[in-house]
Amino acid sequence: MAKSNQPVKAGQIVVLDVPEPVDAEPQAEALPLPILYQDHDVIVVDKPAGMVVHPAAGHASGTLVNALLHHVTDLSGIGGEKRPGIVHRLDRGTSGLMVIAKNDAAHEELARQFHDREVEKEYVALVWGVVQAGRRIDAPIGRDSANRKKMSAKARRSREAVTRIVRTEHINPAVTLAEIAIHTGRTHQIRVHLSAIGHPIVGDKIYGPDEYLYLRFIETGWTPELEQRLLLPRQALHSTELAIEGEQKWSSPLPPELAEFCSGGL
Repeated sequence: MAKSNQPVKAGQIVVLDVPEPVDAEPQAEALPLPILYQDHDVIVVDKPAGMVVHPAAGHASGTLVNALLHHVTDLSGIGGEKRPGIVHRLDRGTSGLMVIAKNDAAHEELARQFHDREVEKEYVALVWGVVQAGRRIDAPIGRDSANRKKMSAKARRSREAVTRIVRTEHINPAVTLAEIAIHTGRTHQIRVHLSAIGHPIVGDKIYGPDEYLYLRFIETGWTPELEQRLLLPRQALHSTELAIEGEQKWSSPLPPELAEFCSGGL
């Protein structure tokens, strides 16, 4: 298979596989979408894990935007054709609360609140190792120079990022259930910060543990049974609380695949 930077020689034949044209505007799709709240200005949803927020390369359909277009007729157009109403995002593998703007005035106000750090966001994560509550991670985040699809706490060009571990439950020597608050909203922030301090999120295929960490966990409570239970198809990260200005606050219970770890069943 030819690469995009491969030099072409005289007499060579290059065969192109041209994909079918894709609609510029995302289409409404009757996808299941838990809606927790809705008024004239905003809609709050509980995004399932595995759902991409908006259409992008490789994800032209099946996104949160496609579902919103089916369930909601009045979305803000500020985000553009592919991101109507979208003010913030959750990673594909992260589940939980998101707020979406239904008109341009609400979009601008929500964007201001996120910019001025007035929106309160809390997450629950299952992380490798024993992590103590009260820890503050203050490490700027930027694009990884070696892999442009990843973010890094060691990037040369970075922006301020602050994460706090609010509460923890040490349910097994190998894993900790942690409640996390973020003061900034950088791409992959929680995943990058927890990985940077040696406690990556369970199920994280991008920032997950290396062989050294696996060996450490084997010595501190790892069992074959535990390994099977922790083979999650997504990172164990859930947006559990969201509050915007005006004392509007919403909560989302942990999805079943994560809730079992709160019962002491490990």
